[in-house]
Amino acid sequence: MCGIVAAVSSRNIVPILVQGLQRLEYRGYDSCGVAVYADGLKRARSTARVSELQAQVSSEQIEGGTGIAHTRWATHGAPALHNAHPHFSHGTGAGSSARPGKVALVHNGIIENHDELRAALQAKGYAFDSQTDTEVIVHLMDSLYDGDLFEALKATLAQLRGAYAIAAFCKDEPHRVVGARAGSPLILGVGAEHGETFLASDAMALAGVTDQIVYLEEGDLVDLQLGKYWIFERNGQRAEREVKTVHAHSGAAELGPYRHYMQKEIFEQPRAIADTLEGVAGIVPELFGDGAYRTFKDIDSVLILACGTSYYSGCTAKYWLESIAGIPTQVEVASEYRYRTSVPNPRTLVVTITQSGETADTLAALRHAQSLGMTQTLTICNVATSAMVRECKLAYITRAGVEIGVASTKAFTAQLAGLFLLTLALAQSKDRLSEADEAAHLKALRHLPAALQAVLALEPQVISWSEDFAKKENALFLGRGMHYPIALEGALKLKEISYIHAEAYPAGELKHGPLALVTNAMPIVTVAPNDALLEKLKSNMQEVRARGGVLYVLADADSRIDSSEGVHVIRMPEHYGALSPLLHVVPLQLLAYHTACARGTDVDKPRNLAKSVTVE
Repeated sequence: MCGIVAAVSSRNIVPILVQGLQRLEYRGYDSCGVAVYADGLKRARSTARVSELQAQVSSEQIEGGTGIAHTRWATHGAPALHNAHPHFSHGTGAGSSARPGKVALVHNGIIENHDELRAALQAKGYAFDSQTDTEVIVHLMDSLYDGDLFEALKATLAQLRGAYAIAAFCKDEPHRVVGARAGSPLILGVGAEHGETFLASDAMALAGVTDQIVYLEEGDLVDLQLGKYWIFERNGQRAEREVKTVHAHSGAAELGPYRHYMQKEIFEQPRAIADTLEGVAGIVPELFGDGAYRTFKDIDSVLILACGTSYYSGCTAKYWLESIAGIPTQVEVASEYRYRTSVPNPRTLVVTITQSGETADTLAALRHAQSLGMTQTLTICNVATSAMVRECKLAYITRAGVEIGVASTKAFTAQLAGLFLLTLALAQSKDRLSEADEAAHLKALRHLPAALQAVLALEPQVISWSEDFAKKENALFLGRGMHYPIALEGALKLKEISYIHAEAYPAGELKHGPLALVTNAMPIVTVAPNDALLEKLKSNMQEVRARGGVLYVLADADSRIDSSEGVHVIRMPEHYGALSPLLHVVPLQLLAYHTACARGTDVDKPRNLAKSVTVE
């Protein structure tokens, strides 16, 4: 999603600002820009990659010690140069009487009342160059500026409704940057020299520059000057926030022998699972934090809140939680949950799932659940320093590492591993996990990295499938039971990076509508583990063949499904019981990846999508 980097320094800060944007490129963006104070306001903007912005900055010799930079993912206004950040205020008036603008600003989030604010500013004589809600903020700050930028920021925020992370500077106060956050992440970095202080939307932007990080809290405002900073709460009271040492990893990881980060991350899954499970010698509630034992004993249901791929991991976990732990479980799309009337239960464990820990919809859903009195909260998250981890009582940190490709792969399987551990811990707390079952489950978990490695060896067979899929425009995915969410995830991967329309259904629903779509032009991907539903699934497959449909089947070795005319089979190395979803999803990831490669799409940065979705 949109990225912010800002700084005050006694040296030229532009190389650090641009480098910070490069480290945030993995989040997705469609324009970028940088602005500095250099005897006034100067900027460069681009609708190409950050590398093009860097070349532009060098050719125009843009330098300065105070600056802001941004990568934008379009919300209000098309991806175009005039909508790119940073935005400058223009002042009021016309012709020779026009008052020059003073303020430069970048913004993540969405301002809900931008239309009415725009109308009021236009009535005062402000002209708008863009369709963005951000330009409303910069003109509003300009209109309220009276010699003190921080006071102008406070007055501006009082009129805004919505979510924001803001960084701004003024040409009349050249060694000062002000910022604020509400509903969108923002961190403060403290430099070791040059009097440097920084703002960024992600600590990764400052990797290699400083490891001294302050995580701003909801509603915080910040005033950065050379060698010093001040933090204030929303009510204007001074706040002290802990400075933490954070060793962020650069997003510019080496690709090694891989063509794309997505392929690299698919093949990193054995290591990601091993790291996520490292140190798990036995099933104990304390894996999820202090107080987990008492919480697990007290709860009588689970509510899972998540979006996208994380939602599908939650749907898979529902099968585990109900069949193994015996706990009623509800899975909600986070972006929908808080906009409907629900029935709260204070004995519910609210579980959020998020790769970044900053997903706006999931954070909003969590806060809504808390407002209803459901205060027992736990997150499965890949970023230990994220807002989600800070706002939940309990947490399990997956250790998938930085995931650069927009389409999530290793983070998904790491989430499933964490959710399976949670299932076992809850089962134990409800006296539903015998010592023998615990030992068997732990043995299966420890074998997962080797099992995943065997599945990855199927890549050449998947590539041959992808050659067929690359010529198609539609596909169906089928699964039953806990493999239905895996079919959903497979369809999502195919559509988001290859742009092939793909849908998934429980196989038993095929005859209730989707069967009407089946022809020999539409491939039908079927997830076929050797479980209790296999014979039912075979009947569904026959329904497809009877209509001339072509099947692509991921079958366990002992499932007695053979290749024949119109039936293409890839045999999985082994049946893996309850953990089978972690294995069956991997060929679907590879299928999406190689199909996208065959179609020539931008695999790591698919159109219109972003990695960390920090707006609703």
